[in-house]
Amino acid sequence: MGQGRTGILAGSLALAGSAVKRIGAMNDRLLRISSATGPVAALALCLGTQPASAYRPFDGTDAAVAGVNETEIELEPFGYQRMGSQSTAIAPFVVYNYGFADRWEMVLQTAMLSPITGDGQPSIAATGAFLKYVIVPGVLQDKPGVSIATEFGPLLPGLNADPGVGFSWAGIVSQRWDWGTAHFNVEANLTRDHQAEAFVDLILEGPSTWKVRPVFETFYDKVWTETESRSVLLGAIWQVDHDLSLDAAYRYGIVNGHAVNEIRAGLTFAFKEEGDKTPMKPGVTFGNWGLSR
Repeated sequence: MGQGRTGILAGSLALAGSAVKRIGAMNDRLLRISSATGPVAALALCLGTQPASAYRPFDGTDAAVAGVNETEIELEPFGYQRMGSQSTAIAPFVVYNYGFADRWEMVLQTAMLSPITGDGQPSIAATGAFLKYVIVPGVLQDKPGVSIATEFGPLLPGLNADPGVGFSWAGIVSQRWDWGTAHFNVEANLTRDHQAEAFVDLILEGPSTWKVRPVFETFYDKVWTETESRSVLLGAIWQVDHDLSLDAAYRYGIVNGHAVNEIRAGLTFAFKEEGDKTPMKPGVTFGNWGLSR
């Protein structure tokens, strides 16, 4: 890495390390906190809890995985979300991706939510462990035609949020044209409180040859007997290098009639195991391709 990229990465990792230490120091206190929160805080927590893994800065994902022995880390050092009088800091939100076999990826994710105003207690949410598999290699794998993937796995308990265990399954289709790239997600979940959930998502990106690509996302999400959500996101991704990208986005949503405003900014970087000399393949955010509800 060049000196500029090293500085960006080092600073972001320092923020992440500080946040992880903060999470560890709060674990004992969080375990003693009741999971009951006010209605507005509960809706805010619902927005911060993604049923399945995303890629930055979207709620949906694409039909690509990390290469074999490749690690990709998606990091949001700090995000901001507001719903009514409730403001929440998301610091950090981390997704860990590891390519453990050809066309297979392991995904681990979690986020820390800290109320800035209003009721509620700090919580660790959006926790899950998933497997992602490319069913049909296509344009995102440097082959002709659409890329098709599936992602599935348990939704794990949080601390002071979503104490149960659920399950998520998603189907993803990606296609690229000269004008840009599109990703379509359909997801069916059993939530942590054992309610049925459906999620439909569309992501559009600018041309893959652009250094900075404009991005757009819209989704509809429904948890039966609980919440109904609609969302629109606008942002940009700056491809600094083949293994480093920066992103920023603004999201506006409606959850059960309540307006939600969210600011997201973060980065994604990749590296291979020491001693592995095979070239890195395009993955979730890198190379030639072209993620709190």
